[in-house]
Amino acid sequence: MSSVVKPILHHEFYNLPTLTIARELIGARLGRVLEGRKLVGLITETEAYIGEEDQACHAKAGRTSRTQIMYGPPGHAYVYFTYGNHWMLNVVTEKEDFPAAVLIRAIQPVEGAELMSARRSGRDTFGPGKLTQAMGITKSENTLDLTEANSNLWIEAGVSVPDQSVTIGPRVGLNTVPEPWLSKPWRFLVKGWKLNI
Repeated sequence: MSSVVKPILHHEFYNLPTLTIARELIGARLGRVLEGRKLVGLITETEAYIGEEDQACHAKAGRTSRTQIMYGPPGHAYVYFTYGNHWMLNVVTEKEDFPAAVLIRAIQPVEGAELMSARRSGRDTFGPGKLTQAMGITKSENTLDLTEANSNLWIEAGVSVPDQSVTIGPRVGLNTVPEPWLSKPWRFLVKGWKLNI
């Protein structure tokens, strides 16, 4: 697919309720410059993490060196390492000093698909650690402003996805997180994983 130019989502977009952002990011385009090449994937799955009361959110521990970025201005990347081998990409949401973020869990490659596939040894990008591997996202991207036009990581406008094409349900992989947080319907997923574009 040829390279296209879309407007980058601005700070005001991310200064909205986290659940609104998590839904609105479905169909948005996650962009990255890697090895001099532009990579773009349509976001097909997200999860919301909201405040210190959310027992699934890293901010339940309060301000730490790790979570400080979540208390900062909206629209910045929060990238962390988990399970010993996966980087996870989140975007900080809501007003400054309120810790919240949306985890980007899956993408559908639309530009630079060959490079992403090579980085994944031909496997898919439907998983948070899979998409960061495909796009080369690591600790180096932590705290980046995703709204900057000259950034090498950004989110731009994409395709409109109707509600009937999106499944809403509990977040996954939370293990010992107690109720009601375990069952909060804060995950948004394109039905069938792929968008018809």
